Amino acid sequence: MGPLARAEDLLARLDERVHKSPVRDGFVERQHFADAAAALWLEGELVHIEDLVLHDAHMDIRAPTHELTRAHAVLRARRRILLHPPDWALCRVGILALRGREGQGGRDGASPGRTGAEPATAAAGADETAGESFAQDTGQKDALAEELAEIDAVLARSSRLLAGENFAPRAADSPDVDTAGQGVTAREALPNSLGPLIRDLDWDEDQRLADWLAMIDKLRGETMPAVLAAAVAWETWQDIEPLQHQHWLGTLLVAALLRQSGKVGSHLFALNSGLRLIARERRKAPDRTTRLLAGLDAFAEAASAGLKELDRLTLAKGQMERRLRKRRKNSSLPRLIELVLARPVVSAGLVAAELKVTQRAALGLVAELGIREVTGRGRYRAWGVV
Repeated sequence: MGPLARAEDLLARLDERVHKSPVRDGFVERQHFADAAAALWLEGELVHIEDLVLHDAHMDIRAPTHELTRAHAVLRARRRILLHPPDWALCRVGILALRGREGQGGRDGASPGRTGAEPATAAAGADETAGESFAQDTGQKDALAEELAEIDAVLARSSRLLAGENFAPRAADSPDVDTAGQGVTAREALPNSLGPLIRDLDWDEDQRLADWLAMIDKLRGETMPAVLAAAVAWETWQDIEPLQHQHWLGTLLVAALLRQSGKVGSHLFALNSGLRLIARERRKAPDRTTRLLAGLDAFAEAASAGLKELDRLTLAKGQMERRLRKRRKNSSLPRLIELVLARPVVSAGLVAAELKVTQRAALGLVAELGIREVTGRGRYRAWGVV
């Protein structure tokens, strides 16, 4: 069986099994965490799964690192894609949202990523109108309104500064800070601008992204297997490199392409988990054929790992449910089982917060369920299905 046929077969089997699996929800959540950590691994950064789980639950045991926050951005992007229709991620609105540029692009349908003149959307305007009417009706005044307005101004200025705009020197607390410097591009920036320090001014993200999307449209018009089209899309993303600081978005868009084509409609495919198992020499080979074959092998490896994970979770679910016999109907153990299946690890604090019990009760439930402790570094105790 060739690489393409093997990948096509494994992806079809995985999609069918996930559709009918009793542990589908837990499998989908676990795939999000594993793929987010793998995305950072491919960039040379190590993010522990347990740290990512705790950070997602707002229960960090220490200050989050830059790598951890980036992994959480991947995690949130995966969830956001899966919550929307299959064609959302590859449309203009979806790509703008995933890049953190909602409301940009202008009214004339500019290409994805271009800064629009009116960043406020109609929904945002409706919310503001409703908020104003509510304040008028109640007659209440927010004591923190001025402080919040200043924070919003600083955040808006920071966003435009990171986008490469230039600002005239002024005091940090100036009331005009929110509108200063609009319309000045990075190429016209002063020498002390931060734009060149964080972005390559010759790197036209909008044009590169438009080129990649044009290739996607071309692939849709051709009759080729869905997995091969996804592999070509991934290889082209590697070649074009549309985004300087969000290169990880490419694998998510490729997974969205598989979902849009119907090849993997049950969940968002974890391509990063498969790429992690492929040697870097093959993924970054100068020969395009070698890179395409490496991509096909990555699809197959990710699907194979997904099938094994399904088997493992199904077996674990059956073993844990045996402990539910002769339990009262209002027992918290069934909800704990769902939580354990949906998270790679759980801590006493996480169990207590999700099940609305005390930490002592959470420790008792964990002991009753008999799941194994998976942490041994002394920082905290956590349990999971291993």
